[in-house]
Amino acid sequence: MVVPLQNTIRDYAWGSPTALPELLGVQPDGEPQAEMWMGAHESAPSVLPNGDTLYDVVSADPAAVLGAETAERFEGRFPFLAKLLAAAQPLSIQAHPSRDQAIDGYQRDEADGIPLDAADRNYKDAWPKPEILIALEPFDALVGFRPLESTVALLDSLGAAGFGELTDLLRNGKLREAFTDFMSRDRDAIRPLVAALGFAIDTYTGDAFAMERETMSRLCADFPDDPGVLAALLLNRVRLQRFDAVYLPAGNVHAYLRGLGFEVMANSDNVLRGGLTSKHVDVPELVSVVDFEPLADPVLTATTVGDGVAAYETGCEYFAVHRVDLASDERTLDGAGPRIVCCVDGTVDAVGKESAVKLSAGQSAFASGTEGPCTLRGSGTAFVVSAR
Repeated sequence: MVVPLQNTIRDYAWGSPTALPELLGVQPDGEPQAEMWMGAHESAPSVLPNGDTLYDVVSADPAAVLGAETAERFEGRFPFLAKLLAAAQPLSIQAHPSRDQAIDGYQRDEADGIPLDAADRNYKDAWPKPEILIALEPFDALVGFRPLESTVALLDSLGAAGFGELTDLLRNGKLREAFTDFMSRDRDAIRPLVAALGFAIDTYTGDAFAMERETMSRLCADFPDDPGVLAALLLNRVRLQRFDAVYLPAGNVHAYLRGLGFEVMANSDNVLRGGLTSKHVDVPELVSVVDFEPLADPVLTATTVGDGVAAYETGCEYFAVHRVDLASDERTLDGAGPRIVCCVDGTVDAVGKESAVKLSAGQSAFASGTEGPCTLRGSGTAFVVSAR
């Protein structure tokens, strides 16, 4: 089957009130619209035309919906989750667990009797959450630890009072100790450091690190006693252009700052937060999953794999992402397994064996694992997400 999806929009406080409505061509309602979920996660599954949720139909007969091979490989669970993400304010400093870490953490939370919807629960499911974010417009983010020599150069140029200890730790290659120290301090200890950092940025007269200074000045003003501000000092500041991407494997510390993007991840809602949020923060648990290897070049560009078809090569076992650009023509993508097609520009038809779904920007369709090759037709751009 190829069918249209009705998707849930999450109203998280950091969401933009206008970006998703503008993409969808509807009037804003004044409320934040942060994420549109497309898939079969139990907390907000897509709804099929007959009123069933995708989660329910997958649970009832995984092989029929996912295809036998995909159902067996992922133990009957839909393997990925796609989202449209619209950030007007920074998201939390966060990282996601590996598969083994997620299983262990989920079992611990279950054994402790913490309800799934409890604010202080760390693990919502037993799955990892590697993810890719593809910009649909200029998109600002903090992604992975900056090479230590670059962070030392930033701190030396600012000369903020009280940061000598951090700088010395980084010079000696002790990134884990520096991150853990700042993230573990209470708000009373953090407040004067954030104030000193903000003052140093505001009085800086040089030209270096312009994007970093812009971001840190804003964070210092908006989060005056939050250790996440100091963690942000250690991360790569990137500005993605349209269709540039960042891939975030397990343990990668990041925070999206502002922009509209298309996001794909393993089918999980596991988020371990460290700051820039009013939600539950568990620093020891966060540190236990973090990968402290610096990331020199976090930006991922797509590879052309055919006429009008580009692939985002991540090596992730849970999903593959292709971008299809059409100009009054069609493309067929080979392969099997379940797919979600999301149009982000123009009008695109997702064509199946016996049916076709017309999609405009912001709309999506589901193709079952037994459908066979996926054909797109029209004038516009769509992403096709599949199981690898």
